[in-house]
Amino acid sequence: MLDEKTQSAAPARSNFGAQLTAAIDSAAEWIAARQKPEGFWVGRLESNACMEAQWILFLWFMGMEDSPLRPRLAQSLRDTQRDDGSWEIYHNAPAGDINTTVEAYAALRSCGISKDDPALEKAHAWIMSRGGLKNIRVFTRYWLALIGEYPWKKTPNIPPEVIFFPNWFPFSIYNFAQWARATLMPIAVLSARRPSRPLAPSNRLDELFPEGRERFDYAYPEKPGADFWDGFFKAADRVLHALQTYGEWTGFSLARKTAIKTALEWIIKRQDNDGVWGGIQPPWIYSLMALHNEGYALDHAVLEKGVGALDDPRWRVDVGDATWIQASVSPVWDTVLTLLAFDDAGLDERYELEIEKAVGWVLDQQVLRKGDWSEKLPDVEPGGWAFEYKNGYYPDTDDTAVALIVLAKYKNDPKWRERGVETAIERGVNWLFAMQCKNGGWGAFDKDNDKTYLTKIPFCDFGEALDPPSVDVTAHIVEALGKLGYSKHHPNIARAIDYLKAEQEADGAWFGRWGVNYIYGTGAVLPALEAIGEDMDQPYLRKASDWLILHQNEDGGWGESCASYMDPDQMGKGASTASQTAWALMALAAAGRADDEAAIADGVQFLIDRQNAGTWEEPEYTGTGFPGYGVGATIKLGDPLLAEQLKQGPELSRAFMINYNLYRHYFPIMAMARVRKLMAS
Repeated sequence: MLDEKTQSAAPARSNFGAQLTAAIDSAAEWIAARQKPEGFWVGRLESNACMEAQWILFLWFMGMEDSPLRPRLAQSLRDTQRDDGSWEIYHNAPAGDINTTVEAYAALRSCGISKDDPALEKAHAWIMSRGGLKNIRVFTRYWLALIGEYPWKKTPNIPPEVIFFPNWFPFSIYNFAQWARATLMPIAVLSARRPSRPLAPSNRLDELFPEGRERFDYAYPEKPGADFWDGFFKAADRVLHALQTYGEWTGFSLARKTAIKTALEWIIKRQDNDGVWGGIQPPWIYSLMALHNEGYALDHAVLEKGVGALDDPRWRVDVGDATWIQASVSPVWDTVLTLLAFDDAGLDERYELEIEKAVGWVLDQQVLRKGDWSEKLPDVEPGGWAFEYKNGYYPDTDDTAVALIVLAKYKNDPKWRERGVETAIERGVNWLFAMQCKNGGWGAFDKDNDKTYLTKIPFCDFGEALDPPSVDVTAHIVEALGKLGYSKHHPNIARAIDYLKAEQEADGAWFGRWGVNYIYGTGAVLPALEAIGEDMDQPYLRKASDWLILHQNEDGGWGESCASYMDPDQMGKGASTASQTAWALMALAAAGRADDEAAIADGVQFLIDRQNAGTWEEPEYTGTGFPGYGVGATIKLGDPLLAEQLKQGPELSRAFMINYNLYRHYFPIMAMARVRKLMAS
């Protein structure tokens, strides 16, 4: 507990407990007022300018260049351009990103903006100073090919025939991560057809080929340390291109038609109820283009629903004259975490109606049909929750875990039992147990999705192609099982704890796969082990607490830059943020060490002092989509060749980082409430 001496030591505050309660109550009022009529909460999901740039190019490709959305998206690009002319992957990155900048540049040129426009002159100069188009990723090459600025023959060939590969085959689509698989299939169709809608002559990107297109070197960049698989896939790519070019004189053409038809059926079957695919931008945008290129008209029900989602306020964010299209949406995630915050704060009675409505909404979101995960687990019954609105094919274990933590308190409540909470929990737990990987951890969407040879395919030079187990997801599941009364000696849980122990870094921290970064991972593990009944005074857990204390900032908060995914010197370091301070505080509260009390008090004081009108400002990105490692798991930093091999440095050119706009809010409520409980213990 925090003793009176520690409480009185809180800087610049005389009544620590009262201030703490006032901050919690103010934050609860702020979030309660923002509940949607249906019962859920959802915050804006900010990412990077590739989203808006690609939608601008999409509208051009689809023949919708007169859409009023295009100038609004163009304005968003102008609003987010850095002073040096580039665009970045995350807030205040140490450098811009070549891929995002090229795509934004191409998008603005497609809108008729002159290359002599000051903003584009700066962007052009920046691009050329970074080596120009030679250094762009595969996906940027695809976009340039779609607008006639890059030869399709010089992009990785993804054959749609992969749709026929059985599950046991090494290159089955179900060996790719969910997001990669859902994106791969429409790109395979586009790659087979090689369509383009060239830009108007006055908008061509000739200035990006200063020595002429005929003299440009289109070869894929050489990869230091390339192995057998790298060479194999590059050779296979050449063969596939040759087959596609000369296949009209073989039986290849007939097989291709069948493959494309099967791929289109696969794509259409997986369209979500809100019109998108997989709850994320890449499969949504590529699926629409693939279908339209195959003859699906804009007024066809599938396309009409998919294109119409661009005007849906659940996906679209309008600010002044600018529009942003979110890369994904997080209603389930935001709702279960908000409910957890209310529970931690003991505000169930005060907000009874809001909570009842939200819990009912969460119960209704359980996914009760089989999705792609069942290809490897055909005999397992569904029972998970997805991240987004009605994403039936791709529930994830992380949302499922937190949903179960929330529902655990209602499992014996007669009112909620009548509404099926007991059955929902049983289904969710059974599904999670079935999804556990062979090493004891859990991935997000699939079981044992860890075939690293797939990352050598040229197509896979983006964020992550795999979805292996991660510490943070595993910790949340362990925490959920602990809240439901399971013992740490349960065989599945014992294996999970062994996995967590094995993944601890030498300095005591844990890597964060889905949040930035070691603060997030460590902040997930300690509460999980406390919930499952682990002795928190063990040396390995004390080492984790020590790591957090060592990385507390002078202002009392905690922060960690996204750059820590590539720069080991940035581990646990960065400007203090509300969300990361909250993660550290929850970890320290779970550890319950008396010698951490002063640090805890300082951390809470940081949150109290930075609260403004009930919430917190946080432009920093503390959510992670892809670290950019390719393999989907932590790697050992420090190799001088690593940046060259991955084609990214601390700017994270391969990564996808996220600012979840409600992280700054519900996590501080949880942290302050848990510290208040610690004070009262």
